[in-house]
Amino acid sequence: MDFLMTELLLEQLLIYGSVFLFCALVVAYYLWKQKSISRKTKQKIQRAKEEGIHEPVSLHPVIDTASCIKTGACLEACPEKDILGIVSGRATLVNASNCVGHGACFHACPVEAISLVIGTEKRGVDLPHVNQHYETNIPGIYIAGELGGMGLIKNSVEQGKAAIDHMVQSGFRRETGMVDVVIVGAGPAGIAASLNAKKHKLLYRTLEQDSLGGTVFTFPRAKVVMTSPMVLPLHGKVLLRDTSKRELLDLWHKVIDEHQIVIEERTKVESIRPHDIGFIVITSQGEKIHASKILLAIGRRGTPRKLNVPGEESEKVAYRLLEPELIMGKKILVVGGGDSAIETALLLTNQNDVSLSYRSDAFSRLKPKNAEKIKLAILEGKIKVLFNTEVECIEIDRIILKQKQSEKITLINDLVYIFAGGELPTQFLEQAGVQISKRFGYTMLKHK
Repeated sequence: MDFLMTELLLEQLLIYGSVFLFCALVVAYYLWKQKSISRKTKQKIQRAKEEGIHEPVSLHPVIDTASCIKTGACLEACPEKDILGIVSGRATLVNASNCVGHGACFHACPVEAISLVIGTEKRGVDLPHVNQHYETNIPGIYIAGELGGMGLIKNSVEQGKAAIDHMVQSGFRRETGMVDVVIVGAGPAGIAASLNAKKHKLLYRTLEQDSLGGTVFTFPRAKVVMTSPMVLPLHGKVLLRDTSKRELLDLWHKVIDEHQIVIEERTKVESIRPHDIGFIVITSQGEKIHASKILLAIGRRGTPRKLNVPGEESEKVAYRLLEPELIMGKKILVVGGGDSAIETALLLTNQNDVSLSYRSDAFSRLKPKNAEKIKLAILEGKIKVLFNTEVECIEIDRIILKQKQSEKITLINDLVYIFAGGELPTQFLEQAGVQISKRFGYTMLKHK
């Protein structure tokens, strides 16, 4: 009996010991895996800091580490990939400058530990004041899309629709000759707003200073501009993914034609003035439009930032690239060091002699693919990059650059493309009474 009891005890000890050893191995492997992931993420963060892409430049996620339960759902959901990483079992920003604010991580987090924020404690962003209905401090003037800080196509569409919905809920003051709403801008927000205005049977006018598509129209033809589905009023759900500019513009035209939406192109709004009832909108054609409400969907890039140098008014100077395949055999200078400048220069290299002028001594805040492509193009001699240079003068057949602590550089030149960013139309907004302030780490979207 004692022998059997001893044998049973040994058997139980063996079983428990095996289970304990197995659990210990699982825990050890898990801890080793977490440590390995943390080490790799820290290396990525260090590399991002060295390349200048660790600081966020636009809308980006902020993680509440106390709430994070390390599921990794936010990493999997991010369309850009490698924006987030795991350190010590918690999500953290890695290549923050490459974040474009899709918000997929925000929606994917199972414990609502992520908020979407614009600006940081050190770097502020100028933003107009809007409430949760996208109405500014001036009752009746609304802002949707990129100008308000959330410029992704899907977000812009939703905001344009929501702004019109709120106008309808709050009602319109009408008198003879008035329209219910003037929609300024025919980008994603403006198009969605126009469709929704038509759906609600409003009297509206949509004015676009350039062409249909707004900022989307200025992208190079092959650029991917949408990576998640959206819902358009009157049309329904759009399931396009990895969509090119051409495909998206074709969709806009199809929807607009089907629903007989009128877009008044080449019509710039010069000013907005308050009226006893509503507002007076003055256009570049001198027309005065009396409107009950206004929706501004003009985008932050609607007005390109100029260099203000002699010769910049020349016809050979442009601030966007529309048909790169039609440009051949030209000596081209691209000015700028951001993604738009790099993408433009790369698109022109096969059929032209391309130089790129950048005022800093190295590229920073580039998307990883663009950084790799420009490095390869430089090594292969396809692009001549002139760091630490600024344009001094643009002449008919040449361009003069000034270089830090060096002599001036003269280049034979046919075309100049300038990508110095876009200016917030501060003066235009302030004349209309809309308040603008610099926001530091301002939360745009958080779970209630």
